[in-house]
Amino acid sequence: MTANVFISGFVQGVGFRQFVKNTAKKFGLKGWVKNLNDGRVKAEFYGDKEIIEKAIEGLWKGNFLSGVKSIDIEWIDKDGKDYSEFVILRG
Repeated sequence: MTANVFISGFVQGVGFRQFVKNTAKKFGLKGWVKNLNDGRVKAEFYGDKEIIEKAIEGLWKGNFLSGVKSIDIEWIDKDGKDYSEFVILRG
């Protein structure tokens, strides 16, 4: 299962993408994370749905500089062939 996750709040310029990457790796998920032009962060997680849900719960905590206000999730049926690891995408 794949989840597109949109995180709003104080999440850019504070190391939040690295926090997301560390969280994904902790749960064994693959995919990517990037900043969006509108100030949000978008992550695409691939793995078991229950594991993804647990990882998303952890995102609410954030790192010590961030402040998460909302998390929106879009579940999509996409296979994992595009993912070999979890990476941070630039721009």
